[in-house]
Amino acid sequence: MSRNARYLNCSPDDVFRVLADGWLYPGWVVGASRMRDVDEAWPQAGARLHHSVGSWPLLLDDATHSLVWDPPHRMALRAKGWPLGEATVVLDVKPRGRGCVVRIQEEPSSGPGRLVPPMLADILLSLRNRETLLRLAYLAEGRGDGQAATTAERQREADDAPPEADAGEPR
Repeated sequence: MSRNARYLNCSPDDVFRVLADGWLYPGWVVGASRMRDVDEAWPQAGARLHHSVGSWPLLLDDATHSLVWDPPHRMALRAKGWPLGEATVVLDVKPRGRGCVVRIQEEPSSGPGRLVPPMLADILLSLRNRETLLRLAYLAEGRGDGQAATTAERQREADDAPPEADAGEPR
């Protein structure tokens, strides 16, 4: 299972405002290239995002399902990206100082992606999800309430974060 964490210079509510807007999905998820439709019930459990993965002319239409919607703490998704398969993705958010820490965990759950050796899969997913969290940070921080810390304050908070910030449950 791949795990990444990132300090964001915004509130957990700011993060969940981005997650709640299904039309922003390709803006923060690496590999998703466009939205085709968003279920009216999104982001409630059971709702779906209808997206495409890849680049033109090699686009594949697929869908991602919401499994858990518990703002401002947790969201879980069943992300599809065939022909690679499906993955379970969990985003946990904890307040930290004047911002928050977002942790993303991803694990292949079905399809050919499960055949990739776990060590290699974790490396590849970790690289992908590092960029995913960066993109999520841009969107969530940009939608923040304007009360965020300065860049210097944010760096001090990140430097002061204990190394185990990624360990344990977020609640």
